Amino acid sequence: MRSDQKPKGCFITFEGIEGVGKSTQAGLLAEALKQGGVPVCVTREPGGTPAGEAIREILLHRNATPIDDNTELLLIFSARAQNLTQVVRPALAEGRVVVCDRFTDATYAYQAGGRGIPRERIAQLELWVQEGLRPDLTLLLDAPVTISRERAQGRGNAADRFEREHIDFFERVRGEYLRLANQEPARIELVDASADMATIHKLIYARVRRAMQR
Repeated sequence: MRSDQKPKGCFITFEGIEGVGKSTQAGLLAEALKQGGVPVCVTREPGGTPAGEAIREILLHRNATPIDDNTELLLIFSARAQNLTQVVRPALAEGRVVVCDRFTDATYAYQAGGRGIPRERIAQLELWVQEGLRPDLTLLLDAPVTISRERAQGRGNAADRFEREHIDFFERVRGEYLRLANQEPARIELVDASADMATIHKLIYARVRRAMQR
């Protein structure tokens, strides 16, 4: 690499249904990378920017009136467009590692798998908003729905719009996640979320370090 060239950034995303520990593991990874001297940018979806966080509140608000499925999808991609423009692309251009809690795989899982929106509709929005940008590595934390729901309910927080869905909704979401992992094994790393936290973190950290060396 020439001295005037900036290092290439690395885009890491975390996926999984509620209760699998993805937000915890994203935080542990970011902290470990920072301690190792790696420049890191942490964000989440929906959210990551003031506009995105406002949209997140609309989408997750536990007392909100019903939202049409297509409205939900468009709001998610609106927040994503802002996050990409304001946070993700600039950080990657600076050579930073971007750690994002959920990204477009979640849209396929929740809106296609869970809601039944055609995948082709999501793919069109993905092409428009992302313009070819995709994660370098996706960590999909997976556990049976019964286990993940017990963990989510054990957190003691009031359930949001998505957490109030029935178990069959989350079975469809998990099924779509697993379909995506089977479709793209080179990008999506399936992680057993039933293992202990330290073991999961060690596996994820090693996998991310390999991805950064590509």
